[in-house]
Amino acid sequence: MNPTRILPDLQCSLVCEEVRQEANGNLFLIGVLNFIRVPQLPVMVGRLFILNRWTAGIGQFSDSVRLIAPDQTTVLSQTSLKFELRDPSHAATGVMLFTNLKFEAAGTYYVEVLVDEVMKLRYPLPVVHTPPPATPAAG
Repeated sequence: MNPTRILPDLQCSLVCEEVRQEANGNLFLIGVLNFIRVPQLPVMVGRLFILNRWTAGIGQFSDSVRLIAPDQTTVLSQTSLKFELRDPSHAATGVMLFTNLKFEAAGTYYVEVLVDEVMKLRYPLPVVHTPPPATPAAG
């Protein structure tokens, strides 16, 4: 008996400033982020990309990503997309765009990655407030 559905594994999840596609179809990641450094708060981040790569599954699935505030309950934003894997040796890469994210305070935010409402990964995305250096007075 051949399986008709196997929940996939999350091979990777990356937060980036930009994701572009080359002429040959390969993805080009720009500015892979470990944290977000900002000169002032609150701050509006115009664009943030999250790339997820799924493999080792069979069937049709829904990939969902939630951005969670430091209180660990407030959902700042969420999005989802559908994908299909016809063979466990195949992979599916999804790129999700988050726009106009408002970070009210510094702290540790979280990225939650789910497939069909099953949590696969939760990782921190710190927002760090680093004021610009003071300019010496002319004199």
